Amino acid sequence: MNPSVSSSRCEGLSPADNHMDDWHMVSSESALPQVLEVSRDEQEAEDRGKLRSKLVSAWNSVKYGWTLKQKSKFNRSSPVIMLGKSYELKDQGERECFRHSFVSLLWLTYRRGFPPLAGGSLTTDSGWGCVLRTGQMLLAHGLLLHLMPPGWTWSVSHHAVKDDMDLESRPTDSGQSSQEWPGKRVRKLSLGSLLVRPMEATHRRTVSWFADRPTAPFGIHRLVALGKSSGKKAGDWYGPSIVAHILQKAVAASADLPNLVVYVAQDCTIYLEDVKRLCEQPPPQPWKSVIVLVPVRLGGQELNPAYITCVKKLLTLQCCIGIIGGKPKHSLFFIGFQDDNLLYLDPHYCQPTVDIAEENFPLESFHCKYPRKMAVSRMDPSCTIGFYAKGQKDFESLCTVVTEALSTSAETYPMFIFAEGHGQEEERSNTPTNNIAYIQRTSERRRVDTSNSMDEFVLL
Repeated sequence: MNPSVSSSRCEGLSPADNHMDDWHMVSSESALPQVLEVSRDEQEAEDRGKLRSKLVSAWNSVKYGWTLKQKSKFNRSSPVIMLGKSYELKDQGERECFRHSFVSLLWLTYRRGFPPLAGGSLTTDSGWGCVLRTGQMLLAHGLLLHLMPPGWTWSVSHHAVKDDMDLESRPTDSGQSSQEWPGKRVRKLSLGSLLVRPMEATHRRTVSWFADRPTAPFGIHRLVALGKSSGKKAGDWYGPSIVAHILQKAVAASADLPNLVVYVAQDCTIYLEDVKRLCEQPPPQPWKSVIVLVPVRLGGQELNPAYITCVKKLLTLQCCIGIIGGKPKHSLFFIGFQDDNLLYLDPHYCQPTVDIAEENFPLESFHCKYPRKMAVSRMDPSCTIGFYAKGQKDFESLCTVVTEALSTSAETYPMFIFAEGHGQEEERSNTPTNNIAYIQRTSERRRVDTSNSMDEFVLL
């Protein structure tokens, strides 16, 4: 799918780029195991720590505008492209379809009040866990594609979500009235309830995998534990490249997804033999499904303009499951665009932890009602791009359409490439821990020490 996109005025990101430091750092040595009884001073210190955590969480929510419920304006005369699908907002039916598709995406944000993370006393990831949360969202979308039938949307959204988009020059709808629509939708759901129930059970189970508790396979506790091998701990900032490798390890260790693997590209290169090695199974079993993650850095301090068209092209592909990235303290999950603005889900909203052990635990806080957008030129160059292929033929198609989309950046260096053969043996199974990035120039590759950098990327 290659929808045409007209130009329009750009709308910037509501939070300021040069905001105050909101990192929440707590010492991992705050607990002393040799003390059997908690003194009054220690109890007061713990209470102060909890109060500080709540204040930092509240400040982050205020700073990023969520308490104001700001809404982005959408131009009804231009299509919205979201994760490979195009929606004409001037048409009521397509506008409803876009809204339901958007609300069905899993929204993973900062949380507070979860069990303390290992090695310290942190009970919130507010101020430092945004890249982990955007990584969770990217993986969650891949899992929904893997587990749900094509075109699935969250059934609750059909009658729980109102028209929250602010459309420029919105006309009076000529079709069904808003009073008639919910009733008919509810009747439709009741007729199909027998089909909806199994999908809702899978949806709820998928949400539970990202719960904020130590046993969840893709929860914040598990991701932080897997980050230790890369020299990261709770309270640190996790770059998009590190998070890609953490997700790869988390899926590999999960017994719930035996037919899904994650491949992380090396040196901006997807090595086809390595993907084949991961996905092939003994006959007659089919290929495993694969999520391909490509960490890149598309410029220095700002996004190279040559890659703007390429980024938008990739988001028009149905195999693309989104882009995670952003500077420290502000990572976003990009899912589409309208004109010259990117659509995104923002993790910078601190919510109370949900107890998934509760029967029929509430799902509303895992779904966002308000689409947001920002000028694509303001996208931070540090990012990881995700793709999903159900089987071997889907992966071959992925290679074809992605290569075509990447050709738009041929005048500079390609964002990344596909290559026959294997990557370097010592990098295939483990996350790099020596902070070495590789800059590829045609057939020449040289090593660059990035030990003083926060990112582990290939610079283009």
